[in-house]
Amino acid sequence: MTNTVLEKSNLIHPSAVIHPSAEIGENVSIGPNVVIGENVKIGNGTRIIANAYIEFAEIGENCTISPFSTIGSEPQDLGYKGEPTKVAIGNETIIKENVTIHRGAACGDFTTRIGNKCLIMVGAHIAHNCVLEDQVILANLVTLGGHVHVGFGAFVGGMSVFHQNIRIGDMAIISGFSASRQDILPYSKGEGRPPVPRGLNVIAMKRRGVSQEIRTATNEAFKLLISEEYNTSQAIEKIKAEIPMNEYIEKMINFIQTSKRGVLLKSHKSGYQSLE
Repeated sequence: MTNTVLEKSNLIHPSAVIHPSAEIGENVSIGPNVVIGENVKIGNGTRIIANAYIEFAEIGENCTISPFSTIGSEPQDLGYKGEPTKVAIGNETIIKENVTIHRGAACGDFTTRIGNKCLIMVGAHIAHNCVLEDQVILANLVTLGGHVHVGFGAFVGGMSVFHQNIRIGDMAIISGFSASRQDILPYSKGEGRPPVPRGLNVIAMKRRGVSQEIRTATNEAFKLLISEEYNTSQAIEKIKAEIPMNEYIEKMINFIQTSKRGVLLKSHKSGYQSLE
């Protein structure tokens, strides 16, 4: 649907500026001084609050875009020469004030992607070609460099910074004011600069219905992976020999074995914090 439908909806503030190419769904609310540029699609029921700026973006249904957020502007990549790239955002995602989400650079699939039911808090920055899976939460002022991949259900604490091309695993939880140049293990609880894994994120696993038996086995595998007693290859061999495998252990092992930047597992700090 195009702007002729918008005029009938009475949800568009007269000060909003909307490019003729924009495709707007039903029951979309667009507030004062919003600018919607070219190549934008907005799904049904989405609210775009005052002073937001959007271009080259596809936004799903029932999202909230808060004041002074910027979605789809050019990537901070000196190799970008105006190629047709975009941002794609899923359904029921909340973008809070002053968030910046840059469209993709001309590589990969040319797209910066954010999943369903994500919460991006005040002042966060998501650089070009990042991928956030469903139900990711980024707290205030989190900064993701280009090509960062954040797994399902991960939580990143405020004022944290991550190098381009790293991965943050599924259901990982990272404390505020962290920074990393290496991948973050799935299901781990990390803290510090870098956020060394100190325990298993049992709370997230419980909330998603993971059984006690599977949590216990995964916890044993996790303890071996971060143990100072073994190197990573030895720990994986010991896990395979001694612990009943499940999908969570398999995912941790595969995550480690496919890492290009290395996975943060150990530091000079000692000790293990169990969450059960």
